[in-house]
Amino acid sequence: MPVRMHTKKHLKPYMSTNIETQAFGNRARLKELRVAHRDLDIAISELVHKHDTDQLRIRRLKKRKLLLKDMIVQLESELIPDLNA
Repeated sequence: MPVRMHTKKHLKPYMSTNIETQAFGNRARLKELRVAHRDLDIAISELVHKHDTDQLRIRRLKKRKLLLKDMIVQLESELIPDLNA
């Protein structure tokens, strides 16, 4: 049985589909991160207005919120097309 060699012609549709699937996955992940970031913002706001809230808990939530923001910025930069291409 002859071995079929893959050429760029045969790989192109797969690569295109793979990139599109990855971009779609990144967009879905970006949406999840934004929702989590918004939810943390609401939770922090509510806790700040309570007088008996543990300040350490608030600081930890704020750090988690900043981490989410960093992840959001990273994903957004990956979704922006390269202008040099």
